[in-house]
Amino acid sequence: MTRTTPPRPLDIADAFPELTAYATTATRLHPRPGAPAVGDSSIAGPLLWPADEPWPVCEDGGDHYVNRLLTPQTVRHMRAVYASGDFDDLTEDDKAQVPDYDYSEPESLVEQPIPLIPVAQLYRRDTPDFAGPDDADVLQVLWCPLDHPELGYNPSVRVYWRRSDEIGRLLDAAPEPPVVNDDYFPTPCVVHPEQIREFPYAGLLPDDLKSRIRAWEQKHDGSGYQYDLSLAPGWKVGGYANWSLTDPYPMNCADCGTTMTLLFTADSGEWQGGDTSSWRPVEETSQASPGPTDVVIGRGYALYVFRCPASFDHPVATAMQ
Repeated sequence: MTRTTPPRPLDIADAFPELTAYATTATRLHPRPGAPAVGDSSIAGPLLWPADEPWPVCEDGGDHYVNRLLTPQTVRHMRAVYASGDFDDLTEDDKAQVPDYDYSEPESLVEQPIPLIPVAQLYRRDTPDFAGPDDADVLQVLWCPLDHPELGYNPSVRVYWRRSDEIGRLLDAAPEPPVVNDDYFPTPCVVHPEQIREFPYAGLLPDDLKSRIRAWEQKHDGSGYQYDLSLAPGWKVGGYANWSLTDPYPMNCADCGTTMTLLFTADSGEWQGGDTSSWRPVEETSQASPGPTDVVIGRGYALYVFRCPASFDHPVATAMQ
C-alpha cells in the first residue's frame, strides 16, 4: 500500500520566500511490518551479502553499557505475545512466557564478539534521495544492538555501499548476536518510499529569518515551523536533522574535518500518536501504530547517521536527537 504524507497545513515558503534557497528533499521510508526478501528495500530485512565476505562484529566487550539483555528469540516471542492483545487480556500461559521487566541474560554474554544486525537495505531504484558512490546501487546500514557510552549510549553504526550485479553467491543467513538491547532490534519491515520537501532546523537559519519565523508563529497559533512545516519525523533518507534535544553542534568528518551531511535517520516514531499529528499518512487510521519498527532511541528520539561528502570511504558519524 502506498503511504502519502498529508499536505502541510500551509506552505511556509509562501510566507518566507527566502526559505526556498534552503529547501532540500528527503525520502520518508514509511516502514511497516512485513516479510521483505533479499532483493527488496527494507528495514531489518535480509541483506544482499556476499558469501565470501566476513560478517561484521563488534568487539567492544565490557565497554558496552549493559542494562537489560535479551536473546533475539526472546524479543521476537515477546512481541508476538503482545501483538495478540493488551497484556491484561492475555491468558496466564501467555503472560508466563514473557520475562519479567527486570529479567536479563547474563552480562558476560557481551564479552564475545557481537554480530551486527541489519537495520536497513535500500536500493537506489526505490530511494529518490539515495546517496552513494556512482557505481553503487545498494546502501546497507547495520549496527551493534547494544549501548555504546562513547557514542552517547547509542548503537554503533556501519554502512556499506554495494553493486548488486557484483555480489555473486549470497550468504545463506546472517549470524545473530547472543543478546541485544530490544530497543535496538528492529522488526522486519517493508518500506513505502515517498519523497518530500524539508527545510532546516530553525536554529540553523540566519538570525533575522529565525526571529521573523518565531514572530510569525506567535501570530499563527496551531502550525509550528519546527514540528509541522519543516522537518518530517520517521525513518528517512536525506533531508535535515532535527536538533531540538541539544541544539545544533558540529558534525565534522573524523578523517578530514569536512562538514558532514545527513545520510539516514532511524526514528522511534513515524508520527505523534493519535489524531493530532499532521505527519500521519492519509492511508493510516488514528489506531495505527506510530512505532512499526519497535525501535526506541533514547527516550523516544531519533538517531541521525551522517556521511562525509568528501569521500564515501570515510567513517559515518551519529547523533541522537
